[in-house]
Amino acid sequence: MSESKSVLLSDSATGKSVELPLIPGTVGPSCIDIAKLPAATGHFTYDQGFIATASCKSAITYIDGDAGVLMYRGYPIEQLAKQSSFLEVAYLLMHGELPNAAQFSAFEHEVTHHTMMHEAFRNFLFGFRHDAHPMAMLTGMVGSLAAFYHHGLDLEDPEKRRLAAIRLIAKVPTIAAACYRYSIGWALRYPRNNLEFVDRFLHMMFEVPSEPLQLNPVVAKALDLLFILHADHEQNASTSTVRLVGSTGANPYACVAAGVAALWGPAHGGANEAVLSMLAQIGRPEDVGKAVERAKDKHSGFRLMGFGHRVYKNFDPRATIIREMTHKVLAELGVNDPMLEIALKLEEVALKDEYFIARKLYPNVDFYSGIIYKALGIPTEMFTVMFAIARTAGWVAHWLEQSAEADSKIGRPRQVYIGQTRRDFVPMAQR
Repeated sequence: MSESKSVLLSDSATGKSVELPLIPGTVGPSCIDIAKLPAATGHFTYDQGFIATASCKSAITYIDGDAGVLMYRGYPIEQLAKQSSFLEVAYLLMHGELPNAAQFSAFEHEVTHHTMMHEAFRNFLFGFRHDAHPMAMLTGMVGSLAAFYHHGLDLEDPEKRRLAAIRLIAKVPTIAAACYRYSIGWALRYPRNNLEFVDRFLHMMFEVPSEPLQLNPVVAKALDLLFILHADHEQNASTSTVRLVGSTGANPYACVAAGVAALWGPAHGGANEAVLSMLAQIGRPEDVGKAVERAKDKHSGFRLMGFGHRVYKNFDPRATIIREMTHKVLAELGVNDPMLEIALKLEEVALKDEYFIARKLYPNVDFYSGIIYKALGIPTEMFTVMFAIARTAGWVAHWLEQSAEADSKIGRPRQVYIGQTRRDFVPMAQR
């Protein structure tokens, strides 16, 4: 057994010191346990945006941003992307191990037979304005699951928790497709249980009664790959939100609805929407060079969206995987779209430009996912919804992990107060 380590922290103002234990991870840096710090020194720590603070212990996903490493339960994302499927990855995230044939068959059967929505959902959905953003509808609809599945939900029962996770993985695609069809005035489609996960979703999205949907296998494979790449990403804003809400003992459907709301932000899940907006702003393929020069000028106010990453300081391993699929999809479908021409020209220029190479500003997964969604005919306002379908697998895995912890605490960050000092109330007539 390895010897426990600690760090000694001294306060120069008071002369007080405290020995703080180090919490090692199986891979990656250790963390300093600061729980004793306030009592020993009278100080809290300040870490805006939690850049250097670990909020939990987790065995689900590991990221090394400097080396461009992403692993789910120890499996490199490159191997999972090449050899696995989204539903198998969802099982892995939830259970910690890859399933054997019997386990996967049982899991797939459960997910497939929980895809239906209660008919009362239709009335709730039809209460939204027809032009409501699909993410607004998805947030409300996922949250409303708490009203349909609250009886018998014993959060102390691991089997009830597992069933809630299954329902979310199964029903979020059904809800997402319903939100899309309602927004364009199409009749809702029920899930077809004879189809696999991604095919079933695409049929719910695009099939019309007048003609059967003929799916190109490349389309289904591309979407399945995107779902794998987006399934989890450690303690990002939306996952941290799910865990924070979950720490209160809230209903799991409410926790995931909170995650959907957090994902909606343009700095998080809405980044691939921002990529398409940027491409529209550039306008023409021949104007890409001018856009790149504007992006280099910090005073121009113009940014290239979909380049670089807050965590990955070298390259985004997901982007390396999806880049190949992007070009395959475009070649297979023969899409003739000026916006996609702009994207490919921008990729070509940026990958050769010394400014971007020196700063390691490579196209990230948001850049390529936006291009693929566009090529598949998925409207821009649905991009973040697609992200939410995939990330539901990660959210429920983290919720399950947290719910099983014996020493789980309610999340309660502290603050540095910078407001008024104490002052006395003055009656209105004297102000």
